[in-house]
Amino acid sequence: MSSFGKAFHINLFGESHGKAIGIVINNLPAGITIDMDRINNALYKRRPTSELSTSRQEKDTFDIISGYFNNRTTGTPLTIVIPNSDTRSKDYNQDILRPSHADYTAKMKYNNNNDYRGSGHFSGRITAPIVILGAICEQILEQKEIYVTSHIASIKNKKGTKFDKLLLNEELVQTLNSSDFPTLDDEISNEYKAIILEAKENKDSVGGTIETAIIGVNPGYGDPFFDSIESIISHLVFSIPAVKGLEFGKGFDITSLYGSEANDSFILENGLVKTSTNNSGGIQGGISNGMPITFTTAIKPTSSIGKPQNTINIRTMEETLLELVGRHDPCIVHRVIHVINAITCYSILEIIARSEGLKWIK
Repeated sequence: MSSFGKAFHINLFGESHGKAIGIVINNLPAGITIDMDRINNALYKRRPTSELSTSRQEKDTFDIISGYFNNRTTGTPLTIVIPNSDTRSKDYNQDILRPSHADYTAKMKYNNNNDYRGSGHFSGRITAPIVILGAICEQILEQKEIYVTSHIASIKNKKGTKFDKLLLNEELVQTLNSSDFPTLDDEISNEYKAIILEAKENKDSVGGTIETAIIGVNPGYGDPFFDSIESIISHLVFSIPAVKGLEFGKGFDITSLYGSEANDSFILENGLVKTSTNNSGGIQGGISNGMPITFTTAIKPTSSIGKPQNTINIRTMEETLLELVGRHDPCIVHRVIHVINAITCYSILEIIARSEGLKWIK
């Protein structure tokens, strides 16, 4: 099922080419005034806005149909709907399996009753409600001065600067979060865009990595083993289409270090316990240690490409050649980064609420 959460239980619904998509948020306390401008800004950044993206243009206007009255949450389930309008279902053939899409697996799971148009419920289109969820959670987290941000750490084999080389503060967060193509320097941004446009010209696609940071989280949140911070964030981040890998802190690179190099030594800073390095990514034993929580997400190249590909006609059970038509992204890294931020905001709010309850939220 497309649901998650103990403290804040959510349900995603809808299909890419259906009438609408949306989300139900349960247990949101009553009396909260939702920042609509924040939601609209977040949705705008996720939308395709340049030649780097698909030409499909959904306005992403949303309607809150329950749980909100007189500009405040009522405490009942908050239900938000986003209509679909710019669909071209004729571009999709239910018999031809698209490589690396969920066409085959969905047919097997749902006995050929799945909505195949635009990938149906498996589409990245379903991430728009997640962005709304994230904007609401971001607003709540600011009450605790907790902030989430990300930057594009690589496109294909071109890598940029990592967070551990910079001072993580609210100013950097605001700079990155105000951008629709967040990078840590302009030069690398131009190089990333050139790689994406070259792939587009060749009817191909590219992937990349996104590095995320959560700052302001006090020590002591999370639980060992199954409800660790890593477990909850990983569960939710891996729910985003195109995510193929996740590493915290130094990640896989830590395996090349000695223990003396990898260990995060404790220091005192203005009377507070800190670490001199942050190779652990702000987490030990599944619990926050007060340092920034950092992780990197691997995003695969977009599956829909214009190059000829070998596949199968599932109706005739014959091998065939597929040349996709339609409107597709040559790269989704710069769009999914805003979804990563959103699901991370929800992740950390869920973790905090499991520990502290909901009464602090206003």
